[in-house]
Amino acid sequence: MQIQNLTNCEQLIMKTVWDAEEELGLMDITKSVNRVYHKDWKPQTVSTFLARLVHKGYLKSYRDGRVFYYRILVSERDYVREMAKQFIAFWHKGSLEAFLASLE
Repeated sequence: MQIQNLTNCEQLIMKTVWDAEEELGLMDITKSVNRVYHKDWKPQTVSTFLARLVHKGYLKSYRDGRVFYYRILVSERDYVREMAKQFIAFWHKGSLEAFLASLE
């Protein structure tokens, strides 16, 4: 599976969903991202980011009554692992040793 890069805003939404202990609806995601990350996003803004995340294959939406909920399709572990690989490949020519040496 090809994991696509996320914008900073999409990362905040995904981190909110990943950190939740249950599947969340739009209003819960909006409240949480605003509280945790000190944003003032409206539900329409969050809905736009969620639609992009569904399109990119990170989430799947489903409707329960009047509320749309979002199910995780790409785990946080898989995302972080892929982003780390891409970072090391770009900045350190794929060398984990060179990356670790740069942290000293």
